[in-house]
Amino acid sequence: MTSPSGSSDDGSAAQPRRLVCARCGTSAEVPTDGPPLTWTYSVEDGAGRHYCETCSRENLRSIEGRLDSDWW
Repeated sequence: MTSPSGSSDDGSAAQPRRLVCARCGTSAEVPTDGPPLTWTYSVEDGAGRHYCETCSRENLRSIEGRLDSDWW
């Protein structure tokens, strides 16, 4: 039988992932598929990059303006 989400209910938990900020190198262990809610995910030149809360806050205007991190 499967759970409502479609995954099997075998009792196994997803393994946490380690994310590293592409700007400052801060790392975080994440138990879910996406980044922590306070982190930012950006696609630049076809590559996905994660940015920590501090870097996201410090560069919010550039991120909203869709400037690549090279411009920050």
